Amino acid sequence: MNKRARLEQALTRAWTGRGPLACALLPLSWLYGAGHALHASLYRAGLLKSWRIGLPVIVVGNLYAGGTGKTPLVIELVRELKGRGWRPGVISRGYGRRSADVRPVEAGARADEVGDEPLLIAQAGAVPVVVGADRVAAARVLHSLNPKCDVIVCDDGLQHPRLARDVEIAVLHFRGIGNGWLLPAGPLRDSPQRLKTVDAVVLNGDVPPLRIHGQVFTMDSALDEVYALADPRRRAPLSALVEEHRGKGTRVVAAAGIGTPDRFFAMLRAAGLTFDAIALPDHYDFSVNPFHGREFDVGLMTEKDAVKCLTNAGLKTDGRLCAVTLRTRVDPALLDLIEAKITPKSHRAERANDGPSPA
Repeated sequence: MNKRARLEQALTRAWTGRGPLACALLPLSWLYGAGHALHASLYRAGLLKSWRIGLPVIVVGNLYAGGTGKTPLVIELVRELKGRGWRPGVISRGYGRRSADVRPVEAGARADEVGDEPLLIAQAGAVPVVVGADRVAAARVLHSLNPKCDVIVCDDGLQHPRLARDVEIAVLHFRGIGNGWLLPAGPLRDSPQRLKTVDAVVLNGDVPPLRIHGQVFTMDSALDEVYALADPRRRAPLSALVEEHRGKGTRVVAAAGIGTPDRFFAMLRAAGLTFDAIALPDHYDFSVNPFHGREFDVGLMTEKDAVKCLTNAGLKTDGRLCAVTLRTRVDPALLDLIEAKITPKSHRAERANDGPSPA
């Protein structure tokens, strides 16, 4: 485990309570909160404007820093919207990429160019995706390149009000709101009060008890298939690997460079696998092979990790390495709510033109 991974684990432990490390960081949280409050007040006073881009916008975000399940939810939402006749596109900041320009995720794009999560969304969701730190510019480029697109899903963005939106969704996972403090003393990017203003709160799995004002929905995820990085056509149910592991003693190792690697490992163990676990920092770029020097028959990783291995010749051609797909189910009532908010005729005239929102 490298220094970054150890630091992330130390902060994660500190964020579960209000111990010495969290208390030592509290003054920095006050500064963070003051800056965030000032930014919000400028929008309320009209000194900063939110901009509409001519299409309905759905923002999927979180309060807790790190992975809460936003990306699997975005993928499932675009699949469901397509199933209901919509033509969605996705915009994202593209965390971890080397540049801040606005660009579409094209065939053959690399994770270091567009970000690992946007690349996964484009592949798994089969939708147009544009990345850019300026979400308004990204939405405009998406609309321009895809004139048939009729709804935009923004991966992350609750804390970025410059892009006007029709639906706000906040995702909570098993850590809830941690110790309830803002960064860096706690895990929160926004105050828990923010949950009062979103349109929907989605609970990803078992979430600690928390008073939530507003509509609450659920999402559940389960590991599904295993496919070879060297040839994605070679795939089988995870249960088949479990049977082989138990019957033949197949040696398994698993690596995860996501926000909550322990959760991925726990799901693999619950499926019946025994393995060596390699916890990597979130957005790990796989420029260094974490499997090097280990003895194994099958190496497992998440799909988010797999899209980054394509730039490492030693990884993408190793027939032992496999990605595990995630199947996500979302409460259909959430889609009903989204459609109700993006369809009403009263909003169509307001969306007709690109410009500042009157709200």
